[in-house]
Amino acid sequence: MFTTYNEALDWIHGRLRLGIKPGLKRMEWMMDKLEYPESKLKAIHVGGTNGKGSTVTFLRSILQSGGYTVGTFTSPYIEQFNERISINGRSVSDEELLQLANMIRPLADELEETELGGPTEFEVITAMAFYYFANIRKVDIVIFEVGLGGRFDSTNIIQPLASIITNIGLDHTNILGKTYEEIAFEKAGIIKEETPIFTAVKHPGALKVIEEQAEKKSAPIFRLNQEFTISGHESLARGEVFTLITKLQSLEQLELNMIGQHQTENASLAILAAQYLNQIGLFTVTEQAIRVGLKQAFWPGRFEVLSENPLVIIDGAHNEEGITALTHELSTRFNDRNIHIVFAALTDKKLDEMIGKLDKIANQISFVSFDFPRAAKAEQLLNISQSQNKMAVDHWQSYLLQEIKMLKASDMLVVTGSLYFISEAKPHICKYLKN
Repeated sequence: MFTTYNEALDWIHGRLRLGIKPGLKRMEWMMDKLEYPESKLKAIHVGGTNGKGSTVTFLRSILQSGGYTVGTFTSPYIEQFNERISINGRSVSDEELLQLANMIRPLADELEETELGGPTEFEVITAMAFYYFANIRKVDIVIFEVGLGGRFDSTNIIQPLASIITNIGLDHTNILGKTYEEIAFEKAGIIKEETPIFTAVKHPGALKVIEEQAEKKSAPIFRLNQEFTISGHESLARGEVFTLITKLQSLEQLELNMIGQHQTENASLAILAAQYLNQIGLFTVTEQAIRVGLKQAFWPGRFEVLSENPLVIIDGAHNEEGITALTHELSTRFNDRNIHIVFAALTDKKLDEMIGKLDKIANQISFVSFDFPRAAKAEQLLNISQSQNKMAVDHWQSYLLQEIKMLKASDMLVVTGSLYFISEAKPHICKYLKN
């Protein structure tokens, strides 16, 4: 039995030693022991390479604006571990997490003695989420974000009301496959029999794979630029505005307070899922709820402006697709600024492609490392860069504060890369900015 929150958290984090073990048998074993809490939930399943967290947030905010109590399960965390299990945007309490850890620990120990082996960190926290929403804090609906891939992800034991696949990129290629098509097959594993799938996948080969899987499962499919389109997009100072056109209606001048053209796609997927829930009569989602929900939606660490003066932005662009979106926004919104980028990454990413894109946009680029098992060394990142104004930094904590202090009116600091790094850097920067 754990007696404190920190003991429980140390045990959960300690399971990172087991790494990633794709497969559903350990989850099914635990769900059997817990009397199948996942079967008691109304759920939406969200997969894809980038944009999952933002799409979850848009959908949660829309449903919450409609008066519903909405659970979310997301990963990784930005500010606090507890936020991975939340209700209406509020994280599970320390006491509840301690209760959940004490519930799952005996099962994990018992499972360890079987031929299946012990559950990973992600499997443990997923089991906690299922039990929490089914038995401790019952909600109207839960939105589950896929952790990795889809087909063998531990969240994939649910039978959702609808599924969403945001996009497909070449990420986690050592696990999911080397091609867009191979990765799409893993992502498409969340498509269930006769269950609608909403997608913003644009890569032709990847989309074809998803279409084939949808057809096999007799799942109605709703595709960007086919069943729904986005038009009239304009960037605002702190957000986006766009029109969503479906075969049933047009929603004009929808406004977001999250920055990035790609967020219009994530928001559209959330709208379509909400409208589907409305159509089948399980929820009442008005146009007003959609508009209010979109404007109120906020997801930390995604092109988040931490300070206007000096201008400091933090963005969890942790793969090539994320870096592409980031550099697009920087070049269109801030081409009059002197852009200083601080970048950290994990070694299993396409570092040459990512750094190449950053080199083109940065007036100055600094590489840092951080305390994480797969974190790339600053010197390794430096050697990849072709920038004329680059450096490797040993101690990122003091360096960031020093750079913020030196920023001029024409400068901006962009802290980006691994979400694990962002989760450490954001509170450090915010604490300094508040003083």
